Amino acid sequence: MPLTTVSRHLAALEDHVGARLITRTTRDLVLTEPGRHYLDSCRRILAELEAAERRVAGEQGEPQGELAVTAPVVFGRLHVLPITTEFLKAFPRVTMRLLLVDRVVELIEEGLDISVRIGALPDSSLIATRVGTIGHVTCASPVYLTERGVPSSPRELVDHDCISFTALSSADRWVYAGGKVPQRIVVRPRLIVNTAEAAIDAARAGLGITRVLSYQVAESVADRSLRLILEDFEPEEIPVSLLHREDRLPQA
Repeated sequence: MPLTTVSRHLAALEDHVGARLITRTTRDLVLTEPGRHYLDSCRRILAELEAAERRVAGEQGEPQGELAVTAPVVFGRLHVLPITTEFLKAFPRVTMRLLLVDRVVELIEEGLDISVRIGALPDSSLIATRVGTIGHVTCASPVYLTERGVPSSPRELVDHDCISFTALSSADRWVYAGGKVPQRIVVRPRLIVNTAEAAIDAARAGLGITRVLSYQVAESVADRSLRLILEDFEPEEIPVSLLHREDRLPQA
Protein backbone atom coordinates (compact mmCIF):
# COMPACT_ATOMS: atom_id res chain seq x y z
CA MET A 1 0.00 0.00 0.00
CA PRO A 2 1.44 3.44 -0.91
CA LEU A 3 2.68 5.56 2.00
CA THR A 4 0.34 8.39 1.06
CA THR A 5 -2.64 6.04 1.34
CA VAL A 6 -1.48 4.87 4.77
CA SER A 7 -1.07 8.48 5.93
CA ARG A 8 -4.54 9.38 4.66
CA HIS A 9 -6.17 6.43 6.47
CA LEU A 10 -4.24 7.25 9.65
CA ALA A 11 -5.37 10.87 9.54
CA ALA A 12 -8.97 9.75 9.04
CA LEU A 13 -8.70 7.38 12.00
CA GLU A 14 -7.28 10.13 14.24
CA ASP A 15 -10.16 12.41 13.22
CA HIS A 16 -12.62 9.63 14.00
CA VAL A 17 -11.30 8.91 17.51
CA GLY A 18 -10.52 12.54 18.25
CA ALA A 19 -6.94 12.00 19.38
CA ARG A 20 -3.42 11.93 17.96
CA LEU A 21 -2.34 8.30 17.80
CA ILE A 22 1.14 8.62 16.31
CA THR A 23 3.83 11.26 16.62
CA ARG A 24 5.62 11.78 13.33
CA THR A 25 9.29 12.74 13.14
CA THR A 26 11.60 13.01 10.15
CA ARG A 27 12.97 9.53 10.83
CA ASP A 28 10.35 7.58 12.70
CA LEU A 29 6.74 7.10 13.78
CA VAL A 30 6.12 6.72 17.53
CA LEU A 31 2.89 5.72 19.24
CA THR A 32 1.45 8.33 21.60
CA GLU A 33 0.01 7.23 24.94
CA PRO A 34 -3.58 7.28 23.55
CA GLY A 35 -2.23 5.41 20.54
CA ARG A 36 -0.79 2.67 22.75
CA HIS A 37 -4.10 2.22 24.56
CA TYR A 38 -6.07 2.22 21.31
CA LEU A 39 -3.75 -0.36 19.69
CA ASP A 40 -3.84 -2.60 22.75
CA SER A 41 -7.65 -2.45 22.86
CA CYS A 42 -7.97 -3.23 19.15
CA ARG A 43 -5.66 -6.22 19.46
CA ARG A 44 -7.63 -7.50 22.43
CA ILE A 45 -10.92 -7.14 20.52
CA LEU A 46 -9.50 -8.95 17.48
CA ALA A 47 -8.14 -11.74 19.68
CA GLU A 48 -11.51 -12.15 21.37
CA LEU A 49 -13.23 -12.23 17.97
CA GLU A 50 -10.81 -14.88 16.74
CA ALA A 51 -11.39 -16.92 19.90
CA ALA A 52 -15.15 -16.65 19.45
CA GLU A 53 -14.89 -17.87 15.87
CA ARG A 54 -12.78 -20.82 16.99
CA ARG A 55 -15.32 -21.72 19.65
CA VAL A 56 -18.11 -21.68 17.10
CA ALA A 57 -16.04 -23.82 14.75
CA GLY A 58 -15.27 -26.30 17.52
CA GLU A 59 -11.50 -25.72 17.39
CA GLN A 60 -11.01 -25.03 21.09
CA GLY A 61 -9.59 -28.39 22.08
CA GLU A 62 -5.89 -27.74 21.47
CA PRO A 63 -3.58 -24.68 21.70
CA GLN A 64 -2.79 -23.23 18.29
CA GLY A 65 -1.34 -20.16 16.64
CA GLU A 66 1.96 -18.29 16.86
CA LEU A 67 3.59 -17.39 20.17
CA ALA A 68 6.32 -14.74 20.22
CA VAL A 69 8.68 -14.87 23.21
CA THR A 70 11.71 -12.81 24.19
CA ALA A 71 14.41 -13.42 26.81
CA PRO A 72 18.01 -12.42 27.59
CA VAL A 73 20.52 -14.24 25.37
CA VAL A 74 22.22 -16.62 27.81
CA PHE A 75 19.12 -17.19 29.95
CA GLY A 76 17.14 -17.95 26.81
CA ARG A 77 19.69 -20.42 25.50
CA LEU A 78 20.09 -22.24 28.81
CA HIS A 79 16.54 -22.19 30.15
CA VAL A 80 13.92 -20.96 27.67
CA LEU A 81 15.01 -22.90 24.58
CA PRO A 82 14.78 -26.36 26.24
CA ILE A 83 11.28 -25.56 27.51
CA THR A 84 10.33 -24.20 24.09
CA THR A 85 11.46 -27.38 22.38
CA GLU A 86 9.38 -29.60 24.67
CA PHE A 87 6.37 -27.28 24.39
CA LEU A 88 6.42 -27.37 20.59
CA LYS A 89 6.72 -31.14 20.60
CA ALA A 90 3.66 -31.36 22.86
CA PHE A 91 1.55 -28.89 20.84
CA PRO A 92 2.14 -29.35 17.10
CA ARG A 93 -0.39 -26.67 16.12
CA VAL A 94 1.63 -23.94 17.85
CA THR A 95 4.53 -22.14 16.19
CA MET A 96 6.95 -19.93 18.09
CA ARG A 97 9.20 -16.95 17.42
CA LEU A 98 11.99 -16.72 20.01
CA LEU A 99 13.87 -13.41 20.25
CA LEU A 100 17.01 -13.57 22.42
CA VAL A 101 18.42 -10.09 23.11
CA ASP A 102 20.13 -8.37 26.03
CA ARG A 103 17.89 -5.28 26.01
CA VAL A 104 14.47 -4.29 27.27
CA VAL A 105 11.91 -5.17 24.60
CA GLU A 106 8.56 -3.42 24.27
CA LEU A 107 6.07 -6.26 23.83
CA ILE A 108 3.27 -4.30 22.18
CA GLU A 109 5.44 -2.26 19.83
CA GLU A 110 7.47 -5.29 18.68
CA GLY A 111 4.52 -7.67 18.41
CA LEU A 112 5.62 -10.04 21.19
CA ASP A 113 3.47 -12.05 23.59
CA ILE A 114 5.71 -13.09 26.49
CA SER A 115 8.90 -11.61 27.92
CA VAL A 116 11.32 -13.01 30.47
CA ARG A 117 12.50 -9.99 32.46
CA ILE A 118 15.37 -10.00 34.94
CA GLY A 119 15.25 -7.13 37.45
CA ALA A 120 12.70 -4.66 38.77
CA LEU A 121 9.65 -4.11 36.59
CA PRO A 122 8.23 -0.73 35.56
CA ASP A 123 4.53 -0.03 35.96
CA SER A 124 2.61 -1.22 32.92
CA SER A 125 -0.62 -2.80 31.74
CA LEU A 126 1.16 -6.12 31.21
CA ILE A 127 0.52 -9.09 33.48
CA ALA A 128 3.61 -10.07 35.51
CA THR A 129 4.33 -13.34 37.30
CA ARG A 130 7.48 -13.75 39.38
CA VAL A 131 9.11 -17.12 38.66
CA GLY A 132 12.36 -16.88 40.63
CA THR A 133 15.38 -14.80 41.58
CA ILE A 134 18.95 -14.49 40.31
CA GLY A 135 22.06 -13.16 42.02
CA HIS A 136 25.10 -11.18 40.95
CA VAL A 137 28.44 -12.99 41.11
CA THR A 138 32.06 -11.88 40.91
CA CYS A 139 34.52 -14.40 39.52
CA ALA A 140 37.93 -15.02 37.98
CA SER A 141 39.98 -17.96 36.78
CA PRO A 142 42.00 -19.94 39.35
CA VAL A 143 45.16 -19.08 37.40
CA TYR A 144 44.51 -15.34 37.67
CA LEU A 145 43.71 -15.57 41.39
CA THR A 146 46.86 -17.58 42.04
CA GLU A 147 49.00 -15.00 40.26
CA ARG A 148 47.30 -11.83 41.55
CA GLY A 149 45.74 -12.92 44.83
CA VAL A 150 42.11 -13.15 45.98
CA PRO A 151 40.51 -9.82 47.01
CA SER A 152 38.99 -10.04 50.48
CA SER A 153 36.66 -7.04 50.00
CA PRO A 154 35.27 -5.08 47.05
CA ARG A 155 37.57 -2.14 47.80
CA GLU A 156 40.57 -4.31 46.87
CA LEU A 157 39.28 -4.57 43.29
CA VAL A 158 41.11 -1.31 42.54
CA ASP A 159 44.33 -3.35 42.57
CA HIS A 160 43.03 -5.86 40.02
CA ASP A 161 42.37 -6.04 36.29
CA CYS A 162 38.63 -6.12 35.67
CA ILE A 163 36.40 -7.14 32.78
CA SER A 164 33.25 -5.01 32.69
CA PHE A 165 29.96 -6.29 31.24
CA THR A 166 28.11 -3.07 30.44
CA ALA A 167 24.63 -4.59 30.18
CA LEU A 168 24.84 -5.37 33.90
CA SER A 169 26.60 -2.35 35.41
CA SER A 170 28.63 0.76 34.73
CA ALA A 171 31.99 0.04 33.11
CA ASP A 172 34.01 1.58 35.94
CA ARG A 173 31.72 1.22 38.99
CA TRP A 174 30.43 -2.03 40.46
CA VAL A 175 27.79 -1.98 43.21
CA TYR A 176 28.04 -4.23 46.27
CA ALA A 177 26.06 -4.53 49.49
CA GLY A 178 27.19 -2.19 52.23
CA GLY A 179 24.62 -2.14 55.00
CA LYS A 180 21.95 0.50 54.42
CA VAL A 181 23.96 2.23 51.71
CA PRO A 182 25.29 0.24 48.71
CA GLN A 183 29.02 0.38 48.04
CA ARG A 184 29.80 1.84 44.61
CA ILE A 185 33.27 0.54 43.95
CA VAL A 186 35.51 2.15 41.34
CA VAL A 187 37.18 -0.56 39.25
CA ARG A 188 39.90 -0.50 36.60
CA PRO A 189 38.56 -2.28 33.51
CA ARG A 190 41.17 -3.79 31.22
CA LEU A 191 38.36 -4.90 28.93
CA ILE A 192 34.81 -3.58 28.44
CA VAL A 193 32.31 -5.82 26.65
CA ASN A 194 28.58 -5.76 25.94
CA THR A 195 27.82 -9.48 26.24
CA ALA A 196 28.10 -11.88 29.16
CA GLU A 197 29.65 -14.54 26.94
CA ALA A 198 32.57 -12.27 26.05
CA ALA A 199 33.12 -11.31 29.70
CA ILE A 200 33.07 -14.94 30.80
CA ASP A 201 35.40 -16.09 28.01
CA ALA A 202 37.91 -13.35 28.86
CA ALA A 203 37.78 -14.27 32.55
CA ARG A 204 38.26 -17.96 31.73
CA ALA A 205 41.33 -16.97 29.70
CA GLY A 206 42.82 -15.37 32.83
CA LEU A 207 42.51 -11.72 31.78
CA GLY A 208 40.95 -10.55 35.03
CA ILE A 209 37.93 -10.43 37.34
CA THR A 210 34.42 -10.08 35.94
CA ARG A 211 30.90 -9.64 37.28
CA VAL A 212 27.88 -11.30 35.72
CA LEU A 213 24.64 -12.99 36.81
CA SER A 214 24.75 -16.36 38.52
CA TYR A 215 23.06 -18.37 35.77
CA GLN A 216 25.42 -16.94 33.13
CA VAL A 217 28.48 -18.41 34.82
CA ALA A 218 27.01 -21.61 36.32
CA GLU A 219 28.67 -23.93 33.78
CA SER A 220 32.09 -22.33 34.22
CA VAL A 221 31.84 -22.53 38.02
CA ALA A 222 30.74 -26.16 37.81
CA ASP A 223 33.71 -27.15 35.62
CA ARG A 224 36.04 -25.05 37.85
CA SER A 225 37.32 -22.87 35.05
CA LEU A 226 36.07 -19.91 37.11
CA ARG A 227 35.94 -19.38 40.86
CA LEU A 228 33.45 -17.20 42.74
CA ILE A 229 34.84 -14.49 45.03
CA LEU A 230 33.39 -11.75 47.26
CA GLU A 231 30.21 -13.78 47.77
CA ASP A 232 29.48 -12.20 51.16
CA PHE A 233 29.34 -8.73 49.59
CA GLU A 234 26.87 -9.36 46.77
CA PRO A 235 23.56 -7.44 46.92
CA GLU A 236 20.15 -9.06 47.28
CA GLU A 237 19.04 -11.29 44.46
CA ILE A 238 16.95 -9.71 41.72
CA PRO A 239 13.57 -11.05 40.52
CA VAL A 240 12.93 -13.03 37.36
CA SER A 241 9.45 -12.42 35.96
CA LEU A 242 7.26 -13.43 33.04
CA LEU A 243 5.39 -10.58 31.39
CA HIS A 244 2.61 -11.29 28.98
CA ARG A 245 -0.26 -9.72 27.12
CA GLU A 246 -3.38 -11.57 28.07
CA ASP A 247 -4.99 -10.99 24.70
CA ARG A 248 -2.22 -12.68 22.68
CA LEU A 249 -1.76 -16.04 24.36
CA PRO A 250 -2.55 -19.04 22.12
CA GLN A 251 -6.12 -20.23 22.46
CA ALA A 252 -6.69 -23.46 24.38
